[in-house]
Amino acid sequence: MEPAIRNEVRQRAGNRCEYCRLRQEDEEESPFHIEHIIAQQHGGTDAQENLALACSWCNAVKGPNLSSIDPDSGELTRLYHPRKDLWEDHFRREGPYILGLTAVGRTTAWLLRFNDTDNLAQRHLLLELGELD
Repeated sequence: MEPAIRNEVRQRAGNRCEYCRLRQEDEEESPFHIEHIIAQQHGGTDAQENLALACSWCNAVKGPNLSSIDPDSGELTRLYHPRKDLWEDHFRREGPYILGLTAVGRTTAWLLRFNDTDNLAQRHLLLELGELD
């Protein structure tokens, strides 16, 4: 992938993970990834509308998944799509927690384990330091 495309994806995302909203500057030891929203193995391309900036955690746990099971309804549900969905429509942050507001939000938050112990601890620390907006 061309460096210009990587830079454009980073700028569009404001240097934040497009899934959990972590800032790259809060994760300096682990550079964020340019992620295929729809994995290439599922027909996804390198087109800008299929690329998102993702922290190492979100990229690793999302993998090639396009959907999962909504933890509330038990229904197969698509994941959040950073190019087609608005984050605020599907998620809300309460303190260090990221809550899913919709089936898409709940499913994505569950699959990407937004509220696992380590992620909560990191967001709690960032809140205490006044560095989480």
